[in-house]
Amino acid sequence: MSKGEQFDNKSQQDDVRKSNIMSAKAIADAVRTSLGPRGMDKMIQTADGEVIITNDGATILRQMSVSHPTAKMMVELSKSQDIEAGDGTTSVVVMAGGLLNACSGLLNRGIHPNQISDAFQLACKKSTEILQEMGTPVDFNDRESLIKCTNTSLSSKVVSQNSSLLAPLAVDAVMKIADPLDNNADLNMIRVVRKLGGTVDDTELVDGIVFTQKAAKGAGGPTRVQNAKIAVLQFQLSPPKTDIENSVVISDYQQMDRILKEERTYIADLCKKIAKTGCNVVLLQKSILRDAITDLGLHFLAKLKIMLVRDIERDEIEFICRTLQCVPIASADALRPEKLGKADLVEEIGTSDGKIVKITGVPKPCKTVSILCRGSNKLVLEENERSIHDALCVVRSLLKRKFMIPGGSAPEMEVSQRLMEYSKTLGGAESYCVRAYAEALEIIPATLAENAGLNPINIVTTLRLMHANGDKNAGINVRKGTISNMMEENVVQPLLVSSSALELATEAVRMILKIDGFVPTL
Repeated sequence: MSKGEQFDNKSQQDDVRKSNIMSAKAIADAVRTSLGPRGMDKMIQTADGEVIITNDGATILRQMSVSHPTAKMMVELSKSQDIEAGDGTTSVVVMAGGLLNACSGLLNRGIHPNQISDAFQLACKKSTEILQEMGTPVDFNDRESLIKCTNTSLSSKVVSQNSSLLAPLAVDAVMKIADPLDNNADLNMIRVVRKLGGTVDDTELVDGIVFTQKAAKGAGGPTRVQNAKIAVLQFQLSPPKTDIENSVVISDYQQMDRILKEERTYIADLCKKIAKTGCNVVLLQKSILRDAITDLGLHFLAKLKIMLVRDIERDEIEFICRTLQCVPIASADALRPEKLGKADLVEEIGTSDGKIVKITGVPKPCKTVSILCRGSNKLVLEENERSIHDALCVVRSLLKRKFMIPGGSAPEMEVSQRLMEYSKTLGGAESYCVRAYAEALEIIPATLAENAGLNPINIVTTLRLMHANGDKNAGINVRKGTISNMMEENVVQPLLVSSSALELATEAVRMILKIDGFVPTL
């Protein structure tokens, strides 16, 4: 290979790296202004014209239309953080952007990408050790500590003024379903139900089930049942239909009367079988092939004083059965009293925007819970639901790793300071790269200060001095516009959020660094 060809090959590799770094940094810059309690919101218009207002990094990036493969990696990075910790989705992308910026400088100085990658891995390992040392153990039964961590997560949301209601609500929900031995909580056992109307303050925790459908009372059926025996039906209370290819030809009125009589008898028999089990509430699954229930079925159920809630979605069946401790019934022949669920009360309740059905007093022990999410308009309602999801994930993070650390960029600043000292013990390019990694982490306090309208240079240099003097809890208090002790200000967050953000960001940056060419496929 001639020298000219070698030079072209090298410059091509450099161009690919620069292109990758630039596209990833563009994504980081897009969400950077949304970081922290004073971060700005983004208005997103989807392809179908729907509008979303949020400052949640994962939601913004999920809706973003990106075509560059490296930019897609940043979107996946945010998604990974959302799955792992549920919070810090904006921080992880901003952090990755800062590390890529550091990589640009190191590459321009002629340091090989593999050397940078290995040094970053070493720095990441040291960073997680430093974070672990900073952590304060948390007892999962200490409700107040959990609420403090959840409040910090909610402080950057649109619904932050309602955090005093939503934080205890999220903590109580996770504590109810958590398995202390497993060190995890299945958030699928918490059903968040959205209902338009009211305000965020009307959001409530329901020890049972909430349906946004109203009770079917067209034929005068009951809307309130005490000591309910509940059947979850997966078959239709309507006359059977012929196959698509077949048809029935009726030539006179007598045949028509006979068909109607048979239909009436068929539906009456079904309703009597249901009543015979002692059932007084029916939850009927939505049907695709034919009507789940006809007017005749409604009439017979109303006569038998059986309450009906129709159009139950298929994916809700498992949650309902776990809560009521019942078995779904797939055919009329399978109706048995032992397959019914029990509850103290099933009632229809009026709200400002229609009616809902509540099932309360479910059998103990019950490892499920429902949250009725309210909002004055669709945008607020959706943001409220996203905020509750983040709050639930924060409590789950504390269950996974029972340590909390100060917030307000104090951990990033402490890690940066300690890595600077650690880099002095290393030699050669490794020392240089670890130092660049440490400086890159200062993007978090700088961005927090910038978004709060403070002078980032003054704030970061003062923080650097305080951490060098041993004040490891010093962070940015954006409400007062000063630097405070974050533990005293009750600004705390789970250790898992920061440690997973560092690990995931470093992993993504190392992967981007090692790419030196695009291979198009046919």
